[in-house]
Amino acid sequence: MPPSIDVGPYTVIALTDGTGPFFSPRSEAFPDATAEQWAAADRFDPGARYADGRWRLQFRAFAIRGDRGVTLVDAGIGPADGPAASWAPVPGALPESLAAAGIEPSEVDTVVLTHLHTDHVGWAVVGGDQARPFFPNAEYLLQQAELDAIEEINPQLRSSLIDPLRKADRLRPLDGDTSLRGGEHVVATPGHTPGHQSVLVSSGRERVAVTGDLLVHAIQLLHPDLAYAHEMDPARARASRDRVLNGRAADTLHLATPHLTEPFVTR
Repeated sequence: MPPSIDVGPYTVIALTDGTGPFFSPRSEAFPDATAEQWAAADRFDPGARYADGRWRLQFRAFAIRGDRGVTLVDAGIGPADGPAASWAPVPGALPESLAAAGIEPSEVDTVVLTHLHTDHVGWAVVGGDQARPFFPNAEYLLQQAELDAIEEINPQLRSSLIDPLRKADRLRPLDGDTSLRGGEHVVATPGHTPGHQSVLVSSGRERVAVTGDLLVHAIQLLHPDLAYAHEMDPARARASRDRVLNGRAADTLHLATPHLTEPFVTR
């Protein structure tokens, strides 16, 4: 069984899709980080650094199993011919991770795509020329602001992802914060991309935030004001991190992150 955490009626399950190096030096990804900040981040998450100093990324999706169904947050790096093939360690292992968690693709009723970067949408649509949703019974949720910015983010995804979802009548655009039928809450967390979104589940004063790329490295968890070179709007990204990390009061906040070495971090 993959790693998981229980909060009230929800089980949040970490689904590994792959592990591999980032495509550029981490000093370029966080150009303002100091030596002291890197040292603290490496103590916090030593597994995120290869011996030669390269950034070692995990690639994950998360399943949220509740009383009313299964929600998947993000769709990983995808198959060998997926959109992330030019830089990520495809093929990914998400289908095997789902099977290990006892989840059939047909059981997933909602897919929340946090944003339109290729390492988060890889298994959403498969089949090449015969493109079809990999999760045949699911609604796929994206912020309208993300769809509006697709030409700026990745125009190739219009034909390979968005058009097949629309053809199958599986795409549902959202406009800001939205409560899902399973009880989860989608929250708009723009900055990394214009329509980036995250997912929260809560029970009492305990919460899990499935972050997407709200933070991509432990250095941003320790220093949330630190900008990431691939954030399209660093100021909005900082505000979004503050909203999630320091927002509504919770005795316990668990972060479910796609790229840190450990899938769950508790603040």
